[in-house]
Amino acid sequence: IPESGHKYYLQFSTEDYRTGEDAGNCLATVLYKKKKSPPVVSIKCSHTKDQKEIQEEDNRLYQRIRHQSKPITGNNIPDSYGNIEPALEPVWALAVAGSSSIMWEKSTETSGYFLAQVKSVRQWIREDEFIEFDYTVLLHEIPTQEIISCHMRLAWLPGHPLRVKHFCASESHGANEGSGAESGSAAGPSAGKGANL
Repeated sequence: IPESGHKYYLQFSTEDYRTGEDAGNCLATVLYKKKKSPPVVSIKCSHTKDQKEIQEEDNRLYQRIRHQSKPITGNNIPDSYGNIEPALEPVWALAVAGSSSIMWEKSTETSGYFLAQVKSVRQWIREDEFIEFDYTVLLHEIPTQEIISCHMRLAWLPGHPLRVKHFCASESHGANEGSGAESGSAAGPSAGKGANL
């Protein structure tokens, strides 16, 4: 599109992340503007899975995390052999969902990103119903093969969209990029600092 950028029309199928089952088909338009900014995306999907079933799965995941006896922590997910401990699968699933917003923001027509690994994760303790995690994730950039480290803070409650804030360090650009400058630390339980996410 002259003076605007390139617009793409896509048709694709989706699958359930955990089971690999068919989850529906989508039609999308993606506009990459000439100026550096996230792409403008319009998407419509037909779901093969019932919305009630999706909500039930979300609630099971949420309850599994909420009923841990102590805050969840972990490192190197998956490990060097590609294995994920069953107890950390919910944390990995949330990392995949949360990091997708970072990848969407950073991707361009000529580069894309994949979640390579969760280097570390720690759960925040909150007084409200949200669950919150502090992540350090490694994103694999294509085609450069660069690995970019990002700090990501994620809060979630079923029926609500994920809240994600991030800060990425990029060696090749010599600068840091992020979605916000909210301060805080996951060094210990904190309801006050995390509640604003």
